[in-house]
Parts: sequence; C-alpha cells; structure tokens
Amino acid sequence: MTKVRHPEKIKKPINPIKKKPEWIRSKIIDTQVFFKTKEIVNKNDLHTVCQEANCPNITECWSKKHATFMIMGDTCTRGCAFCDVKTGKPDKLDPFEPFKISKAVKELNLNHVVITSVDRDDLIDGGANHFKDVILQTKKNNPNTTIEVLTPDFLRKGDSYKKVLEASPDVFNHNIETVPSLYLTVRPGSRYFSSIQLLESAKKIKPSTFTKSGLMVGLGESKNEILQVMDDLRSANVDFLTIGQYLQPSPKHHPLQRYYKPHEFVELKNIALSKGFLLVASSPLTRSSYHADEDFKKLKSARDEQIKCQVLQ
Repeated sequence: MTKVRHPEKIKKPINPIKKKPEWIRSKIIDTQVFFKTKEIVNKNDLHTVCQEANCPNITECWSKKHATFMIMGDTCTRGCAFCDVKTGKPDKLDPFEPFKISKAVKELNLNHVVITSVDRDDLIDGGANHFKDVILQTKKNNPNTTIEVLTPDFLRKGDSYKKVLEASPDVFNHNIETVPSLYLTVRPGSRYFSSIQLLESAKKIKPSTFTKSGLMVGLGESKNEILQVMDDLRSANVDFLTIGQYLQPSPKHHPLQRYYKPHEFVELKNIALSKGFLLVASSPLTRSSYHADEDFKKLKSARDEQIKCQVLQ
C-alpha cells in the first residue's frame, strides 16, 4: 500500500534569513500617489512584478507612478530558488491583456514602461507572440512611451523570441541572474549559455535596440565568477548591466551567503564600465526596472557620446 505524504510533513531545507544591514532600506515618497498607482493596477486587473516578487523598491517606485507590469498571469512554470513568484500550472492567456496594459500605461502617463512576464514553458512559443501583441498595442495607444521588455529565456522554443524583437522594443532585457556554477541550484530550469546566446542574437537582429541584463550577488558566487559573467555579457554585446543584492524571500529559498557593502557595488560598477558597458547600475537595491526611465535617458546619452567619439576618431 502506497503511503500518502502530507505536504506539511515533508522536510524542506530551512535557511534562516539574515538581518538586513542599515544600508538596505526602502522608502516611500508620496503616499497618495502610491495608492493611486495601486488603484490603477487593480482596476485594470493586472499583475506587477513589484507585488508578485515582493520587490523592496515598490513603495518608492509606486510613489512615482512607476510600475513593472507582469504579463501572462501570476504563476510561473519554473521554480527558481531565488524567486518569490508562485510556481504551478498557469491559467490561459488573457486576450484582453494587451489592451489593459496599454490603458494602464496611459492612465499612469508613463514616459517609459517595463513589461516582464512569468516563464510559460507550457506555451508552444513561450509567450513570445503575446509579448509582441502587448508591445504593439502599448505603442499604438502610447506613441511617445518607450518600451522595455524583460523576457524569459524561451528555452527550447526555437526562434520564437524573434517575435518579441519584431515589435521593436526600445530595450530588450533578459537577466542572467547568477554565475554558471550556481545555475543547477539557483536557476535549475535555465541554461547559462542559452541566456548569453539569446542576448547576443537579440543584438544581432536589432542592433539599434539596447540590450540589458541583470546579476544578483550574495548567493555564494566568487568575485572572479562575477567578472567572468561580465566578460561573457560583453562578448554578447550587452549594453547595460544591473547588479543588485540578493534578498532571500523566505527560509525555504536559496540561502543568502552575505550582504555586499556599498563600496563593493561601486567597485563592481567601475570594473564593469571598464569592460565596455554603456551603462552600469550597481547598488544594494538595484533591480532590473529600478529607475529604468532615468536609465534609458542615460543609455541614449551614452550611445550618442560613443558615436560622437567614433566620428572624431
């Protein structure tokens, strides 16, 4: 007779959460604007990575009417050990979501919007066509808004990612997340070099589109491994790198090894810039979409300066 295993009795690793240092503090700027942003998100029945992933910057960003929309539902088909988004069997795609996103962007009067998603390995194209529809509809209703996408890796989905690029987003972002040696434990459903290849291919297909990737620190990586990731991303011609502190969501997630100090983030930023990135955002609370609107302006300025230098040479 087969024994029934009750979920509450299954032993799971418990990793105590380390106390946050004084330099990791989120802040709220305008309470009224925060709740107005929340109202717009809720009434349009949308998901945001700010909420689903428990982002530490939600109070600051929403106080400035900045929200990162998460499309294709709130349930991911993968179970990355660092992420707080729930895992399971997702619902069907909402055909009205492209319109809802475009409407919310208009109501928030966004100059720059970041659109991300859960992984949808259950879909033949990984959700690439849905990404395309969201981008095109958002552009149609908000012609002056620049669009940044943070996509899954579309692993084993062939050339489906090209559909996203056909919609010509202004920034194509795919996070590398961590160093290769930690992928099996931290990001078991993904493949490091597939992610590098995705970023490289995106740049080749759309040279005018900025490419971007993000890296977390504090998971147990070494400094040399971080530098190697920087080199791999530069070999893929990635323009923009973000580096932020990993914050363990719960005792059941991957254990936090250590908190990096502010001066270490400054050092990593300077090293990355020396390797040729157009822009580097590196701080304890840096996340992919944190200050994305301001950073987009900096990216354009950096590219203009680069082109100017090339002409003078």
